[in-house]
Amino acid sequence: MPIVKIDMLEGRSLEEKRSLVEKVTEAISETVSCPKENVTIIIREMTAQHLGKGGRLRADQ
Repeated sequence: MPIVKIDMLEGRSLEEKRSLVEKVTEAISETVSCPKENVTIIIREMTAQHLGKGGRLRADQ
């Protein structure tokens, strides 16, 4: 039972997240030969103030 966690910045539409879940599920199901029903995907969204890269907050870029 694969479990995938996707962290991303907030702001994507429900339709974009729906498509992401469908495509990731398909890829995992094909790759590891498991039923789609056994794939669990968790999307965690964060604001830009919670992401830093290269010593700077994304919110400051």
